[in-house]
Amino acid sequence: MDLVGRTKIGFIGLGKLGMPCSEAIAKKGFDVAGFDIVPKTSDHIDIREDIQHLCSDRDIVFVATPTPHEDGYDGRQPTSHLPVKDFNYHAVKEVLAECNKNMNMTQMLVLISTVLPGTCRREFAPIVTNTKLIYNPYLIAMGSVADDMMNPEMIMIGTKKGVYETAHKAQQLESFYNEICDNSPRVEFGTWEETESMKIFYNTFISNKIALVNMIQDVAHKLGNMDVDRVTQALAKSTKRIVSPAYMKAGMGDGGACHPRDNIALRWLAKDLGLGYDLFESIMTAREQQAESMAKAILKHGNSVWFSSDSYKPGIEMVDGSYSLLVQHYIMKHGGELANGIDSPVEVIVRVHESDEFTADNNTIIFDPWRSYPKADNVIYYGK
Repeated sequence: MDLVGRTKIGFIGLGKLGMPCSEAIAKKGFDVAGFDIVPKTSDHIDIREDIQHLCSDRDIVFVATPTPHEDGYDGRQPTSHLPVKDFNYHAVKEVLAECNKNMNMTQMLVLISTVLPGTCRREFAPIVTNTKLIYNPYLIAMGSVADDMMNPEMIMIGTKKGVYETAHKAQQLESFYNEICDNSPRVEFGTWEETESMKIFYNTFISNKIALVNMIQDVAHKLGNMDVDRVTQALAKSTKRIVSPAYMKAGMGDGGACHPRDNIALRWLAKDLGLGYDLFESIMTAREQQAESMAKAILKHGNSVWFSSDSYKPGIEMVDGSYSLLVQHYIMKHGGELANGIDSPVEVIVRVHESDEFTADNNTIIFDPWRSYPKADNVIYYGK
């Protein structure tokens, strides 16, 4: 089914997710319009003045409005001691309510923002009564948003009744992705709750893998006579039961706009559902203790420390949930000092990303949690 030229797309929320995705869709030949409360410009999409004008002639309207946590809940500082809290859905609810006023059953309203399981039915369904509500979260990473959208691992499509009504409600959406994707991803259908869970527990699986391999790193550091990479590489090849080799290199802990904050929010869900246990608190506590262990190991080699980056991943400037900043927190907690730059008096340089490059004199310790910096007398391989 050729939808190019016939299906008009709208995007509400033109931030770090919405703008790259909407422009990528436009480059595929679709008529795309967008709106954001912050004025935006684009050479590829039509910027509308408000939600009413955006919805007036669109077949599918995607909502990429953020669902933020409160300040201090993204993982760049310790959070395990804080009260558990859900995401903030205020902005999303305002957008959905306005869309509902200006859309009808011939159109499709598609939410892609991350939410906790149960949110669509509890918070959004009572608001969206005049059009079809689909939950369709993305598995994307900052720095490669457009490419991840065009080459997704899977497409998740959630409706009120799941597979029993997907053929009727979501066929157009599935056909849309068949048109724009460069690969041939699998499509996973489900209820709102099932799809919400696919998205957020996907991130939690990754957090678990990273926490576990970094625990092996801690064991190697404390036990001695052990190379963490030899252990994790052996486990990574065990694809029969451990699934895949992804995220099986110990180093800095996980970060970003999704992983830490998702687990922080899932602590609230565990308490709200009365599960009686909180695996997510354990994950976040382990993450923080691992960061503190690394900070203590760094301070054994000097008190003045410079980190090669504050960002949570290479190639971008975002510090959401930054593990580097978390380790820096513990450096200061234990009496260390953070140097202003590599040219400042510094005793230890921490290689935050494996791709980070720099030079240092032989009197400066290079602390490498990735264990791949060229070997030298002043280079410390953490976990080896």
